This record gives sequence, C-alpha cells and structure tokens, in this order.
Amino acid sequence: MVMRRQKLLKIGELSARTGVPVSALRYYADAGLIQPYRTNAGQRRFARADIRRVSFILIAQQLGLSLEEIGAILQRLPDGRTPTKADWSQISGGIRRRVEARIAETEARSDWDARARAAALAAAFDDRAFALGE
Repeated sequence: MVMRRQKLLKIGELSARTGVPVSALRYYADAGLIQPYRTNAGQRRFARADIRRVSFILIAQQLGLSLEEIGAILQRLPDGRTPTKADWSQISGGIRRRVEARIAETEARSDWDARARAAALAAAFDDRAFALGE
C-alpha cells in the first residue's frame, strides 16, 4: 500500500466522523473492508478516503448487501485515494442491478403470498358459506 503524505485518522477519529463504533471499524478492518496503516506501536491509522468507504459500507448494508458482497465491490476501488465519480458510477450500476433483482424477487414472492392468502380466504369463505347452508 503506497502512503502519500497526509494526515491519517486515529480509529476514534474515524468513528466520530462516521458514527460507526470503534469495534465495528476493527471488524471491518479485520474483514478487509478497510485497510488501516499501522504505526510502529501497532496502532491503526486510516486515510481520509476511509470515511467514504465506511459511509459506503453503511449505505450498502441498508440496501441489503452482505459484508461479503460489499467486500467484493470495495476490492474494485483504488487503494490510497478517494474514489472518483467514475469509480462510484461503475459500482453503483452493479448495485442498482442487484437491488432491482431483489425488489423483483420480493414483489414476485409478495404476489404469490397475496394470491395464496386470497385463495385461503376464498376457501374459508366457501367452507363457511357451505356450513351455513348458503
């Protein structure tokens, strides 16, 4: 990892900037979602670009992506620099396709569930009507 001269953030500073607990940031680092630099004393330091990476992780999780999927996406981003608009555009297209596919699956499942409930209600109504002699 090439490190340019820049002010690196302590893990607590990254936590404060992103609202993500320090323990979660350590987990993300251990999972390879973010890559901290290490000081001679072994402390983690993060590039300013990691603020956007962590924000991306949070948004992707809200969209229903697993950490494994998020990790695969982040592998395509450049190390050591803030992703460009072109980087994010390329990634967002792939995410959009995944989210749209999940929406379609959910809608199909919901339609099937609604049809099944309607059939069950109709059957219950028919049974009740039959029992009442109507």
